[in-house]
Amino acid sequence: MNGLKTALLLGLMSGVLLVGGQLLGGRSGLQIGLILAVGMNFFSYFFSEKMALMSSGAIPVSETQNQEVYWRLEPMVRRLTERMGLPMPRLWVIPEQAPNAFATGRNPSHSSVAVTAGLLELMNDTELEGVIAHELGHVRHRDILISSIAATLAAAITYSAHMAMFFGGRRSDDDDAPNPLVAILMMLLAPIAAGLIQMAISRSREYSADAAAAKYTGSPNGLISALGKLETWSKRIPMDVSPAMSHMYIIKPFTGQTLARLFSTHPATEERIARLEGLRAQ
Repeated sequence: MNGLKTALLLGLMSGVLLVGGQLLGGRSGLQIGLILAVGMNFFSYFFSEKMALMSSGAIPVSETQNQEVYWRLEPMVRRLTERMGLPMPRLWVIPEQAPNAFATGRNPSHSSVAVTAGLLELMNDTELEGVIAHELGHVRHRDILISSIAATLAAAITYSAHMAMFFGGRRSDDDDAPNPLVAILMMLLAPIAAGLIQMAISRSREYSADAAAAKYTGSPNGLISALGKLETWSKRIPMDVSPAMSHMYIIKPFTGQTLARLFSTHPATEERIARLEGLRAQ
């Protein structure tokens, strides 16, 4: 059901881009919208992982780099990937004190898991395992690619909406010319529509990854405790994260921007914990 819902939402977002392009620029605008949709999806598929890691400042973790982190993470990740039937992802550490983590990659064979230094300091092994299992749940469900495409399409829609300012003044007797009122409405409403669709996709995926963490660690307790700590400490330590990347983290990074919090891509932590507590009885 989640897969069907996501496909429909991604199709709706692509439709907003195409229809918006036609309203703003007629047939040529529709063509531009189509090119943007295809181009953005192609770009997301091949380059979203590199962009996420570069923008976060992540540093590789291996037997020769960040060895202390490696020997804590590697056995835990390997044990979980064996349970989930996944290949071993590349491991990274982000030199940030704000506790957080994300997974990225276009498919399970090309995936990475990154954790912040603050997360490693704050979490005990049971809590850390819950966080890692959540991120591997995203990998198993191929959520990363879907979320990256959604974020890229949302950015393209927002860009197209801003272009309405330049197209709005064209002659009204031209069949392909946009109506200035339509251009203004597109500029105002399209980014909101794109954000709401992206939010719906990301929230449903967070719940699924939480459930996967509970299943493959054998208990929801570790993730419940981890989410409680993350909710408290992420608000105390701001994290400079691009809005286009914030949906990838296990909990939305605190940036201090009120508007960004209103359109959060993450469900409320209290609701996530309540759902995990409901799994104890199953």
